Amino acid sequence: MTAMLAIFDLDGTLIDTAPDLVDSLNHTIAAHDLAPVTYADLTHLVGHGARAMIERAFALRGAPLEDGEFAPMLSRFIDHYKGGMPGKSKPYPGLVAALDRLAAAGVSLAICTNKMESLARPLIEGLGLTSRFAAITGGDTFAVRKPDPEHLLGTIRLAGGDPARSIMIGDSHNDIKVAANAGIPSIAVPFGYSDVPVESLDPTCVIGHFDELTPDLLRRLLKV
Repeated sequence: MTAMLAIFDLDGTLIDTAPDLVDSLNHTIAAHDLAPVTYADLTHLVGHGARAMIERAFALRGAPLEDGEFAPMLSRFIDHYKGGMPGKSKPYPGLVAALDRLAAAGVSLAICTNKMESLARPLIEGLGLTSRFAAITGGDTFAVRKPDPEHLLGTIRLAGGDPARSIMIGDSHNDIKVAANAGIPSIAVPFGYSDVPVESLDPTCVIGHFDELTPDLLRRLLKV
């Protein structure tokens, strides 16, 4: 029988990446002599990709970004962010113990993030977590990205999983929506980067700490 598969979002779910994202964003906009922004300015955009954060930062400073200016800004952001990995980013409390607990029970693990795969992989590697995951997919791995169900279903296929025995764990609308679109259960965590209470996203379940993420919980939600 195919093992249960737990698929995790990355930013705001597995790893608190906000400090490094904001640092790289401020490095980027400094090229245009813009004043730094804060995490509070960008909470709901962290985890939605560099483009959204760069555009928001320019808008906040009353300096709309011209189309031709975006590519060099994105390159500057990526170079700074990737060069500093893993930086200040760190797993959320209880995560590593939860991954150990699931793996010991035979649960397979995967990552499905809208972060570019070329940024997700070195971050995960820098934190010593790569070997734990059967598949790691980013927003550019497939032709589509969350909340399109094919991003999640493609991740499940790469991990050798079965949608009927898979569950999505995330912190945002895209995570809960992609699970619903793919017809699988979802677990929401409230400590990430959602700009609305995660309960309002209608996940199958909410956990307040990774101590609550157990094989028994997965079995109950998957009804296996």
